[in-house]
Amino acid sequence: MPKLVRLYIESVALGFLISAVFTGGLLWLDVAGLGHLVLGSGIGWIAAVMLVVFNGIVFSAVQFAFRIMGMAEPEDGPRGGRGVREPVAVPVTVPVAVPVQTRQPRR
Repeated sequence: MPKLVRLYIESVALGFLISAVFTGGLLWLDVAGLGHLVLGSGIGWIAAVMLVVFNGIVFSAVQFAFRIMGMAEPEDGPRGGRGVREPVAVPVTVPVAVPVQTRQPRR
């Protein structure tokens, strides 16, 4: 099996494991009344399965992206936040002479 496929399968398995733990925590802690709704209904297990599946899709994608981005080779060049600083424009007040005009009545 290619390494990338194996990496994807591992990421999906880990994502769904995290999703199951997350959903269990949501139900156990009764966040927003979800635990009461799911456990108090006869078909609440469908909602729990949907939570695990949909959160599993998201967590799997995040896990796979995290692992893929972690494989990047380091770039050459400066590292960290101590690069070349760009100049900052500082506003300066400049006095301007404005001639006073008197209004003449219209005819």
